[in-house]
Amino acid sequence: MEALAELERVQNQLLKRISELEKENQDKSTPSTDSATVDDADTVTRLSSILHSNGVNDFSFKRVPPDYYGWSLEARRDALSAHSIHHLCKSIVLVNTQAPANVVDCSDRKNSKYYVVVVQYTARFNAEAVKNFLYSLNNGSIAKKKFNLRLAPEQTSTDLTGYGHNAVTCIGMKTDIPVILDEAIVKLTPDFFWLGGGEVDLKLGIRTSQLIKFVNPFIFNCSGS
Repeated sequence: MEALAELERVQNQLLKRISELEKENQDKSTPSTDSATVDDADTVTRLSSILHSNGVNDFSFKRVPPDYYGWSLEARRDALSAHSIHHLCKSIVLVNTQAPANVVDCSDRKNSKYYVVVVQYTARFNAEAVKNFLYSLNNGSIAKKKFNLRLAPEQTSTDLTGYGHNAVTCIGMKTDIPVILDEAIVKLTPDFFWLGGGEVDLKLGIRTSQLIKFVNPFIFNCSGS
């Protein structure tokens, strides 16, 4: 009887252990919905993954205080450890308000309804320069009056990029919008500048040459000091 009881005890232990192992394997094969949601919502993780997978390795993210945009450019420079105030840049979404009726999206880089322009905070954006550039880019085949670039409405910008006011970046946008990089940024030394990072309090510092290789922007002088 004692031998039978011992055998039953061992069998119960084995069954319990098998049940535990099956549960562990099931947990490993079934990702947690909660963790997936957190990862999807983590802007730094998402954008870092996009950058790394596209050969961009020299970049940095920094969180800034809520009142960051009330600071002077010098204070922002210090907070980000940027080389100068000229290394502080922003991304803005433009809409061609005079585009032909058949131009409604971003499928044609040379004649897109929308563009994202990256410019320095210390520079003054020149819409006329963009108009002239696009006219030349199309070899004069489209009348110059069909180019009239203006700041896109905030809701349009958010819908196209997935980023709100003061959070727009040209990385990981919802829509593949052609990017224009002001020539002055390319001439900066060192060639590492800061721009929006996808959230209002998140900034992205990036190596200019690597950004250019990944984003393939149009580069020309579209600003004035």
